[in-house]
Amino acid sequence: MLMGIDPLLPPELLMVMRAMGHGDDLLLCDRNHPAATIAKHTTHGRVVHVPLPQMMDLARAILQHFPLDTFVDAPIARMKVVDDPERLVKAHTDMQTLADAAAGRPVTIRALERFEFYAEARSAFVVVQTADPGPYGCFLIKKGVL
Repeated sequence: MLMGIDPLLPPELLMVMRAMGHGDDLLLCDRNHPAATIAKHTTHGRVVHVPLPQMMDLARAILQHFPLDTFVDAPIARMKVVDDPERLVKAHTDMQTLADAAAGRPVTIRALERFEFYAEARSAFVVVQTADPGPYGCFLIKKGVL
């Protein structure tokens, strides 16, 4: 037991978040994402499963302890909706709200085409998959410095 650590963060995720360095990406995704396929290419090499039905509960817990990179224009990337790239789904607007609150300022979130997102995700440090049904609940979150 530790004081001040959100109980939604499992030990493996805490260890991985601590091991990440400045500029490393954490891929937070819903249950529809090809997490195992992507994770094979990441630094951690496997999926960290956190079977919460609401991804934003985990996102809030992560962002309490995870500094966003201020050296880049957009420390978070999301996947565009296929066939309607300008559309924002609930996961997109919820992440915007959480990121802005965590950073104490407006945070820019980049939108990437599906296969562009997958390509960038392969270079992430870790893939964290929730049980959230989505859709389009896929985010690359770039770690900053304290």
